[in-house]
Amino acid sequence: MQGLSMTQKTADAEMVPFEQLGLIGCGLMGGSFALALKKAGLVKRVVGYSKSPSTTERARQMGVIDVEAPSALLAAAGADLVLLAVPVAATEATLKSIKHLVTPQMMIMDVGSTKVDVVQAARSALRDQLGSFVPAHPITGKEVAGVEHADVNLYRGAQVILTPTERTLTAHLSRAQQLWEALGCHVRAMSPEAHDGTLATVSHLPHLLAFAMMQSVLNQPAADEILSLAGPGFRDFTRIAAGEPKLWRDVLLANREQVLSQSRNFRAALDQLESLIAAEDGQGLQDRLTLASDARAHWHLGKRSAKI
Repeated sequence: MQGLSMTQKTADAEMVPFEQLGLIGCGLMGGSFALALKKAGLVKRVVGYSKSPSTTERARQMGVIDVEAPSALLAAAGADLVLLAVPVAATEATLKSIKHLVTPQMMIMDVGSTKVDVVQAARSALRDQLGSFVPAHPITGKEVAGVEHADVNLYRGAQVILTPTERTLTAHLSRAQQLWEALGCHVRAMSPEAHDGTLATVSHLPHLLAFAMMQSVLNQPAADEILSLAGPGFRDFTRIAAGEPKLWRDVLLANREQVLSQSRNFRAALDQLESLIAAEDGQGLQDRLTLASDARAHWHLGKRSAKI
């Protein structure tokens, strides 16, 4: 996960505000991004579009956007920054819908949780304009969806991974880093493949396990009684199972090879612990639990890497 090189002068340059943000997807992630940009004084005007007109209207009422657009194309018209905050499965169609408005001066980013499929979609949709696209994944969110939950501080302190293509313009990559850092984020760059492998391990599989844990309880006749006795440990372990099902369906399917590979690794570790329990090997079980416990105790969330 090595960072890409750039000069310190570029990294420290003062951020010039964008004239117009074209926000495609005015939900939690997109709405929070618009609010954060406005608070930081990094955008003069926000034009937004969502598939649901009521969402777009609500975003305008909340001050998330300044102007409602009836289509993705019109949201992008006149924008020097476009953010796609749509399901990863909708990336290609969305980019195709705005392609003929894309210029080298326009910077386009997404906030998708997978990157190999997003980059492939961008290559197919943008073709000669691929240089304008800076794939991004801010590692943050909530268990609730919708623009009504948009939070101006959602991105503050978050890690943001940029996965530029071989044709991403250097100027856009540098400006993307400046933008996210101006929002209080910690930025690093990875290849799309490295991103998807890593996030399958620390995000996608844990979500799958949380969903599976809930399903295993619901499959039992006394599910309601069992859940009534669940304490903080169960609550913390299954918290992420309250995530948006459609979003996680798309993520798990888009990154299925990496998720299944990590699931096999997890299954092997679980099998090992089950074998120790079945053999009543208390010392062996304690040794394995101690190894995991020590690693967790000394793990520092969000350990930072060098600048891009």
